[in-house]
Parts: sequence; structure tokens; C-alpha cells
Amino acid sequence: MTNDNVVFVERRGYLAIVVLNRPEKLNALNKEMWSKLGPIFVDLNKDENVRCVVLRGAGEKALGPGADIKEFELERANSSKASEYGKLMHQAMAAIAGCRHPVIARIQGLCVGGALELATVCDLRIASENSRFGIPVNRLGLVMSHYEMAGLIELVGKSTALEMLFEGRVFDAAEAYSKGLLNKVVPEKNLDNELDAMVERICKGAPLVNRWHKRFVRRIVQGLSSGEPLSEDEIMEGYECFDTHDFQEGYNSFIEKRSPKFHGS
Repeated sequence: MTNDNVVFVERRGYLAIVVLNRPEKLNALNKEMWSKLGPIFVDLNKDENVRCVVLRGAGEKALGPGADIKEFELERANSSKASEYGKLMHQAMAAIAGCRHPVIARIQGLCVGGALELATVCDLRIASENSRFGIPVNRLGLVMSHYEMAGLIELVGKSTALEMLFEGRVFDAAEAYSKGLLNKVVPEKNLDNELDAMVERICKGAPLVNRWHKRFVRRIVQGLSSGEPLSEDEIMEGYECFDTHDFQEGYNSFIEKRSPKFHGS
């Protein structure tokens, strides 16, 4: 049985939930899913009404176990086909990383291979205690390419990334947290309540500020690796918040001892 709706978006007010929807395959990633993920995040990036995005898998067993291996014979049988497939993967991961809104990976159960690659390019990762992690590609004779590896190295560093790739182990959430892969680990029964609280705190903040902070952090990380100093325009962008209505609202609400109501302007 095929599923034509392999990736879809749910909207709940300011929140957009992107769902990997192949629960019968534990959300194993196939070409169609990769091809849809990129455009979905490009569209969400443009949406002024979004303040937070959650990436999750359908069902309660997995964000994903990695690639759909049955697809390899047709879609990744040689380097030429694999490179075309890889472009879709890289475009999707770049769209997630480049989305200006805060993006949270909700992880329950398996988060292995390509699913973990997706999680690493999200801004935050919250997982249930029963989650499992790993990149056992060396057992298939496969490499994790440069672009796919970038998010992992940024989170855990070179040595830990190589440990994960060399050993190919699948490990638990406590170890994933200790390695720096996760922001928070919670009991399975509390996962959605903790996620909802995280989303609520983000959405209550000034959306322009959250977007600026995401861009600033990315620029700082890139600048440290490239040695490129901040331009004068980039430095001045750090003060543009003072010209926004959201700053006036935040300031006045503090003086008036009330909760701010930000509009993203």
C-alpha cells in the first residue's frame, strides 16, 4: 500500500508541525519524502504567521530509522544516481537549517541515519527516554557526505562524530544527551507536554528577535570557521530591534507589569 501524503504540515496557531508520514515503515526516508521536505520548509520560511516549527515522525515508534534500503536498487545503484539523490537530501537539509523560524525536532523511538541527519540541522532537539540514536552506515559500505556531516560535527565536534561513524553503534537517549546531540531528554509520557511548553515559550517571545538570534548564531559559527569578520552592516543589524513595534511593546509591557503581545513588526 502506498501513501501519497508522505510529508505533510499541520497548523496550530503560530506553530507548524511537519510530519514524516510513513508509519508503516517507521518513517523510513525515501526519495519522495526528501523531494517534499525542501519545498515545505522553503514555504514555511516565507510565512510571517509562523513562530515555531516542529519536525516529527508519524506514530510513536520513530522519527525515522534512516533510508528506505529497498529504494537503493533503483534510485542509488551507482555514484551517478546517488549524487542526484544526494542533491535532494542536501536541499532539504539546507532548507531546514536556513528556515528563519525556530525548528524543534521531536524524537520518540528510533532516530537513526538520515533521521538523525535531519535532527542535527534543527535548532533544538527534545527526545523521550526510550529513543535510540546512531549512524551505522559503515555496515552498509556507505559514507555520510560532507553536507550531511556538517550538522553533526557542529553539535558534537570532530572526535565524537568520528566515534559515531567509526563504531556505527546505536545508543540510548542518555548517551545522546551526554554527547551533545540533545537539548532535553524526558520520560516518554511527558514528551508532548514538555514539547508544548517549549513551543509556548518560543511563541510568546518576539518573533523578529528569535529570527535575528537564529541568523546571528549561524553567522557567528560560520565566521569562526572562515575567519571572516562581521561587516559594519551586520554589526548595525544588532541594533535594528530598537526600531520595531515589538521592542516598544516589550518595553511598555515591562513598565506596565503585564505580558507582552508581540506582532512581529
